[in-house]
Amino acid sequence: MRVFNLLLNAVFALSLTLAVFTAFAGSGAFSSPTGKPQEPPGPATPQNPPVAPDAGTPQVPAVQPVSAPVPVPAVPASATPAPASAPKAAAKGKKTVAKDLFGAVKEPANLAAKSIGFYAHGCLAGGKPLPVNGPAWQVMRLSRNRNWGHPSLIKYIERFAADAKEKDGWPGLLVGDLSMPRGGPMPYGHASHQVGLDVDIWYRPAPGHELSAKEREDIPMESFLSDPGHVNPAMWSPDYEKLLRRAVAYPEVARVFVNPAIKKWLCDNVKGDRAFLSKITPIMGHHDHFHVRLVCPAGNPGCEGQALKADEGCGKGLDNWIAALMKSKPQPPASAAAAPPSPAPVAKARWTYKAWKKKKIASNGKTPLTMAQLPPECETVLKAPPAPVTAAR
Repeated sequence: MRVFNLLLNAVFALSLTLAVFTAFAGSGAFSSPTGKPQEPPGPATPQNPPVAPDAGTPQVPAVQPVSAPVPVPAVPASATPAPASAPKAAAKGKKTVAKDLFGAVKEPANLAAKSIGFYAHGCLAGGKPLPVNGPAWQVMRLSRNRNWGHPSLIKYIERFAADAKEKDGWPGLLVGDLSMPRGGPMPYGHASHQVGLDVDIWYRPAPGHELSAKEREDIPMESFLSDPGHVNPAMWSPDYEKLLRRAVAYPEVARVFVNPAIKKWLCDNVKGDRAFLSKITPIMGHHDHFHVRLVCPAGNPGCEGQALKADEGCGKGLDNWIAALMKSKPQPPASAAAAPPSPAPVAKARWTYKAWKKKKIASNGKTPLTMAQLPPECETVLKAPPAPVTAAR
């Protein structure tokens, strides 16, 4: 009987234990907070970041299944993620706008001097600087760093300036833009001037003193026109004919660009030898300076020249051009015809021309050149180490 009671108590205790266990299991004590069985966390990845434990909830260690570990590539501690623009940077050599690359370079390429490509589609190797001060010239707008050219251009400017002063009595040249240190497309101002064979010369003569850096930046360029079809007689004189004759007097000069109104004045007023007029080429703008362009230097393969017409260029085509320009000139309102004369007609004329120019002389709208559109040699020019500058700056 005693043994039977002991067995009965043991069975009762076992039943009670099973009942309690079942009750706890049903309450979720061994489940996740959501009621679902907990799963082992996967490896930390950008899609599955590690979750920081909640400080207010007791953490129950999860049971890890027995399985093979997932291999994770090792990342060196020094490695940094590539920026989002890295793929574009790898391809920028061909697709980047060329003017941005050439405009950022401040020194010439340490290569043999060479003009590469066409005047408006190329670059310059081995460029030389024109000294900012010479016996018969001063360079303007020094902040642009555009006093670089092929050695043949530097020699031409030095010779032209000296001859104009000694033989024609010109006070001295004010020299505008040549090219950038490695040529190429400019960020602003010119479509050409890319191969080191172009230079702008101001009509305004140099003063009798050496200009300061500030003066070279601040002195304005003045229009020599009274309207789109005529020079301003208060500013223009036969001395400018002598200066242009001198500018084209050298065999290395291909042409000189001037405003159509200035070309028209020359055609109507030049006496005697008129052969030089064949090199005087009309082009819009250029009312405050003229633009000298040289032929490709001898022994310079890869330089593309420009054909030149043999006639004077003073025919019907120029007359029609001037007539069209005058038709586009802004007309005063009808009431202004009876108004008394303006006390400052010259200033008004220059303002009118500038207003007309802003409306009519618009950008050509072309997409800027990329490196892929320039001669292949320009890649070498752009990547070449800088050359030491020996000429006076």
